[in-house]
Amino acid sequence: MVTPTKINDYLYEIEKKDNMNSKVKIFASDLLMKHLNEDRSLQQGINVACLPGICGPSIMMPDAHQGYGFSIGGVAAFDLETGIISPGGVGFDINCGVRLITTNLKKDEVQLKINELLDGLFDAIPTGKGFENKSSLSDEELNDIFLNGPKHLVDRGIGTQDDLNHCESGGAMPGAVPEYVSHRAKARGRKQLGTLGAGNHFLEIQTVGEIFDKDIAKIFGFTDVDQVVFMIHCGSRGLGHQVASDYLRLMEDEYPKIIESLPEKDLIYAPINSDLGKKYYGAMCAAANFAWANRHMIGHLAKEVFKKLFPAVQFRTVYDVAHNIAKRETHIIGGVEKEVMVHRKGATRAFGPGNSDLPADYQTTGQPILIPGSMGTSSFVLVGTKEGMEASFGSTAHGAGRLMSRFDAKKEFDGETIRDTLAEQNISLKARNIRGVGDEAPGAYKDVDEVVKVSHEAHIGNLVVKLKPIGVIKG
Repeated sequence: MVTPTKINDYLYEIEKKDNMNSKVKIFASDLLMKHLNEDRSLQQGINVACLPGICGPSIMMPDAHQGYGFSIGGVAAFDLETGIISPGGVGFDINCGVRLITTNLKKDEVQLKINELLDGLFDAIPTGKGFENKSSLSDEELNDIFLNGPKHLVDRGIGTQDDLNHCESGGAMPGAVPEYVSHRAKARGRKQLGTLGAGNHFLEIQTVGEIFDKDIAKIFGFTDVDQVVFMIHCGSRGLGHQVASDYLRLMEDEYPKIIESLPEKDLIYAPINSDLGKKYYGAMCAAANFAWANRHMIGHLAKEVFKKLFPAVQFRTVYDVAHNIAKRETHIIGGVEKEVMVHRKGATRAFGPGNSDLPADYQTTGQPILIPGSMGTSSFVLVGTKEGMEASFGSTAHGAGRLMSRFDAKKEFDGETIRDTLAEQNISLKARNIRGVGDEAPGAYKDVDEVVKVSHEAHIGNLVVKLKPIGVIKG
């Protein structure tokens, strides 16, 4: 078993040795470190440190747990000339992420109509595995979304420029190449714009439970305790999954010698500057832009449902942020400014104040960080810090992090019991398959309060607002 060295109460390290090209940094408390010793995630952090061209440490976030290739909660940066790009360092659900929208409504008025609201959301937003839109996107529409993300929708009167401003990268990474997305991937995405999917994806109605930083909270759009907001958690759906699957197979076929050199083949990669590496990046950017458009469309559909029940409602997009992505970014590494390819696998971008990629109203504060809890627990909004820019490539946790596999959770937790337990806490749940929500039980996840505490105390994302659920729809 690997035994990391404790640096302080919220940071551990594994020193560079053997085939490692860098050290491993682990942001964790003693409790979270115990969880890390229960799976292979620490070894996965070491494996990433062995990859060619890595710049700075292999980093593990407070919610880290075993994943495919990289651990979920893994972050690593690679040199643009000598480094690599890996689908296992991005994830199958490319640009799985979170959008948060505030309203001017209060808890009491929404709670009275919560079941009617959830029914309306469930009817308006295709939710669950296999559920799609009735309309199908044309090749021209898909390609425009691949290139421009949610701007495609704003240009057609769906949403506003303010929504785009409050979206990571404006909702459109510039490296997208539609031609690098396979016909099969496009076919899977044609009817999935504005769909929620299943698994850990959700749309949750929440209220402001606690405000930790009143000044920053006000800038983000949080006015007071009991204000109603809603959070959307989903990604690029079957389209992104197909892009990842396509390029994993292509890389395995192209680089059998690389596979032989790897501790596990799930880490397969292509050199960034190779033809295949460039094609994967172009397709990944296209899928990421589709995901931002997907969350934007879900947000629009949800707003329309709110308006029917609460005609005077007003909305503001706080932010939309990815947590499964690879991006070209400039960071200070070893005291030198350097452009690198940052992989964030189950990790949230957390840029500090003054970064040129942030909208004007967040320049003085830093970026909103959206960290959803597990079903029935609190979620959090944090803010990026200057310290985090160097400590973690401007990254932090993306959620609570799983404790149990989906298979084990389904055996231990019953969906109907979970629904009844949530109802006792005045949290309404509407699910396509109630038996299927057992794998999303709060007990299957780590303590999100502990995760965000580590982020806050390590200064890689400081606490701003705590959000409490009152209603949730799931596939």
